[in-house]
Amino acid sequence: MRKLLSVLAAGFLAMSVAGQAQAVTLPWVGSFAIQLATLAPVVIPGTGLSLVNGSGAGGHLTNFTVPASPFATAGFVLPVTDPVVFPIAGVQVTAHNANGNFGLGGAMPINGAAKICLFGTCGAAVSNLSVPLTVVGQGGVALVTGAVNLTVIGAPWTTGTAAIGTAFTAMGFVHGPASNGASSAANGSGAVQLVTPIFVSTNIGASAIVPGFGILNLHFVPEPGTLMLLGSGIAGLVAFGRSRVR
Repeated sequence: MRKLLSVLAAGFLAMSVAGQAQAVTLPWVGSFAIQLATLAPVVIPGTGLSLVNGSGAGGHLTNFTVPASPFATAGFVLPVTDPVVFPIAGVQVTAHNANGNFGLGGAMPINGAAKICLFGTCGAAVSNLSVPLTVVGQGGVALVTGAVNLTVIGAPWTTGTAAIGTAFTAMGFVHGPASNGASSAANGSGAVQLVTPIFVSTNIGASAIVPGFGILNLHFVPEPGTLMLLGSGIAGLVAFGRSRVR
């Protein structure tokens, strides 16, 4: 009986340590997407490491970091064939993220531009609109003047709801492992989605308002140390069971 209690204690201790981990560095896999109007999103995958601070038992997420440039692309072309959005024939994106420091929201600027290719593919377009992305994810206003005038308004990221007027919204979230509660993403195996509105206005009547969103997804991977602790507890229980059978 005493041996069973010691093995159970080791298992519970391992799970407790895993649940209360704080200020840990967790690897993640994720994606950054730019969605403009009804066009298909431009999706940029990435991997990296985040410093994640848990608060109290269960590892409830309070803040985390994202390093610069795990999400980066140069000259990514998204062909557009939907006649509904004519004369847009493609979108070409060159962008990378700056450093991000989040609570359940915060600033992470996107450096670069999205080129809207008109009346032809991006390699042979008759005209292009270059949409600067520098205000996306941090806030501010970017102005472009020329044959077409553009105003781009950005905002910080949020795990709540990003809205452009009342007709266009995108939802963020924080999900932890099902057994640990909705906000316990800091345990590892958690997921975070942050969203930010991208408001674009032009002097083209048919495209006077172009709503858009940035969407950032991260899926945290459990720490190797946590997995080892959990594994040792489970292994101990298995060994005890075998000894009882013998």
